Amino acid sequence: MIRAAIALALTCYAVPTLAQPTERMSIDKDWRLLVGDKVDAMAVGFDDSDWKRVDVPHDWSIAGPFDEKARATGSGGWLPTGVAWYRKHFALPAGARGRRVFVEFDGVVDRGGVWINGHHVGHRPNGYSSVRYELTPFLKADGENVLAVRADTAAQPASRWYAGGGIYRHARLAISGDIHFDQSGIAVRPAKVTREGADVTVNASIRNAGDKAVNATLSVAIRDPGGQIVAQGESNRGGLDAKGTDALEAKLRVANPRLWDTRDPALYTAEVTLTGADGAMLDKQTERFGIRDARFEAATGFWLNGRNFKLKGVAIHADGGAFGMAVPLAMYERRLRGLMALGVNAVRTAHHPFSPEFLDLCDRLGLIVMNEAFDMWTVAKNPNDYHLFFTDWSSLDARDFVRRDRNHPSVVIWSIGNEIHDTPYPLVAKSIVERLMKIFHAEDPTRPVTMALFRPNTTKDYENGLADMLDVVGQNYRENELAKAHADKPSRKIIGTENSKNRGSWLVVRDNPAYAGMFLWTGVDYLGEADRAGWPVIGNPSGLTDRSDFVKPIGWERAGWWAETPVVKIARRVTEVIDTSELPTMVGVAMPQPRGPGALIDWSPENRAPHPEAVEVYSNAASVELFLNGRSLGSKLRPADDSARRWDVGFAPGTLRAVARDAAGKTVATDELRTAGAPAAIRLTAEAPTMGSDFDSIGFVRVEVVDAKGVVVPSAANRVRIAAEGPGKLVAYDNGSPTEHTPFGAAERPVFGGHALAMLRGTAPGTVRIRATAPGLKAGTATMVTR
Repeated sequence: MIRAAIALALTCYAVPTLAQPTERMSIDKDWRLLVGDKVDAMAVGFDDSDWKRVDVPHDWSIAGPFDEKARATGSGGWLPTGVAWYRKHFALPAGARGRRVFVEFDGVVDRGGVWINGHHVGHRPNGYSSVRYELTPFLKADGENVLAVRADTAAQPASRWYAGGGIYRHARLAISGDIHFDQSGIAVRPAKVTREGADVTVNASIRNAGDKAVNATLSVAIRDPGGQIVAQGESNRGGLDAKGTDALEAKLRVANPRLWDTRDPALYTAEVTLTGADGAMLDKQTERFGIRDARFEAATGFWLNGRNFKLKGVAIHADGGAFGMAVPLAMYERRLRGLMALGVNAVRTAHHPFSPEFLDLCDRLGLIVMNEAFDMWTVAKNPNDYHLFFTDWSSLDARDFVRRDRNHPSVVIWSIGNEIHDTPYPLVAKSIVERLMKIFHAEDPTRPVTMALFRPNTTKDYENGLADMLDVVGQNYRENELAKAHADKPSRKIIGTENSKNRGSWLVVRDNPAYAGMFLWTGVDYLGEADRAGWPVIGNPSGLTDRSDFVKPIGWERAGWWAETPVVKIARRVTEVIDTSELPTMVGVAMPQPRGPGALIDWSPENRAPHPEAVEVYSNAASVELFLNGRSLGSKLRPADDSARRWDVGFAPGTLRAVARDAAGKTVATDELRTAGAPAAIRLTAEAPTMGSDFDSIGFVRVEVVDAKGVVVPSAANRVRIAAEGPGKLVAYDNGSPTEHTPFGAAERPVFGGHALAMLRGTAPGTVRIRATAPGLKAGTATMVTR
């Protein structure tokens, strides 16, 4: 029966014979969506004419509504889950005749199944894996083809954070000849890197799906960041067996390379060409990579290109706040640049593979990445999570993950797991560590592997040998425990994989040369993981910034410790700091809080009568002088223990001003807070003059409720409506509140702390006029030009 079906299909689509380089064609546009299960929705003749038209990436769940009875519970942000079907009708391009056709999805949440013309071609339980399936035997060379995708998040709870739903990343067709590079089959590996030169090895995994063995040669040309060819080389001619996969290798030397660095993220490209014995081109692919020397040392921590410094990192979740899991690249770029301005130089992908373009962005920005694979192994954290599939699928998922991401210079270390609950069973856990380490080292022998150990002293990981199976020992929280583990065995390389934001945690890392660095929990507030807080909280407000990337006081405090450029920020402390360094390891989530833990960025207390206020200033400057209404309240030097500079100030309405100076007395930064009056107007500020019209392009407009003098009113909660006139549309709108339930696509929502963020996308070239209105307030306007 199966042979007959394939034979019938091949009468519609010619057996591939043409040898041409692989072409990739986006299929993001014009899908049809039905939320709900239809058992025959994969069939060619199924009537989907009344389904909703959507483009991908698409997260159907983020549209809401928020519901206290949602099956995903607070873990999923109280948002809907279930089965969703996507269908796409398409005709093959003329150039596809006689060639092999694959579909590639960068991510389908969750348990994604794929059909072409009614034939099942693939299934992947892990929604974070990038997948590729061959469509060739079942395609129609002429006429319409129907691609169907079933995304299933019905079994809940299945994640500790918001995971979205649907085809939430990019999709494409790959059209190849019989002989082609494997999926993620090219590895570019610089070695023996110095400023005088670097050896570069290019390994290519090649698939010969044809009936005959062939001889082929791999040729490589490397271009520098300016586009000039700086090295060329080729492999020996090698045989490629029929119906098999073989490898070819080319070695090159790049002289005087421009090294990829956090301060200069220089990127090279490798143009990799496969030719047959007759000189015909069989396949061609371009890979971007960086040349750098990144290493971890037991005694001195992290080194990059001969420079020893701390990894000042944050863990982040992949959701883009109001965009859910279908995140435009512009949102990620705005977010990462904001974190970098606070002194962040590294991110940890918590706790799964992110999108390929996210890592491309980190490459371009010079941001170091700890790239993480799994949040659980065989022991569940939620009843329906990936532990159900780990035994059968984790080797494939791990292999695909490493192969996809190994050419990114931003990735300096892999993590095979976060707070894995298998470790109380060391025989099981050690066998899994051994299996995963072999996969990671085989696919990428150039980078070390770690994992985020959870209470290793309780499970005896330092005594039973599990920790020492890792290339770099990582531990979540309890920084002194990890420092002791290194002191007990100085050959251990150590890194804080997840850390609290307390000053004490930072000092342990700062003052111990062996500590490679730390990754704070978290960089940005994220959706989900709200079960402990409970309804109405929709997310975890543990970030240095909120969902709209508004910097909290704790973010400015961190900038005072980490930033390399001058920083000064005033805050008003409203509650004393409580040391909660053990709290995250016990409960896994911070409780709801204002813009910072007991501090506010304003000089507008509810009580306007004279009273004492505790004022903190976060700064990396040698000295800071504080003024109230022009009167100096004195200068304070930078404390050796990085504690905040603090003044007890008798409140008076007006202006609080901080002046930061360097050791020579030169002013390097200033900040001021003014007392706000009653709300009077809306101020719109377009963050850039132009915006694009594709999925990844977003125009950001800050929304502020201000008083008659233009001071932001921190107590304002006015409902502000956004309207766009011209060739643009509002696509998301957020205020960062941890308890706001207005759908993110709605045009009206209250401001939170006086702020909100409107996000727009162009629809055609021209000028877009954005107008914000609220009862009793003067309207605000802004313009952006759509490219």
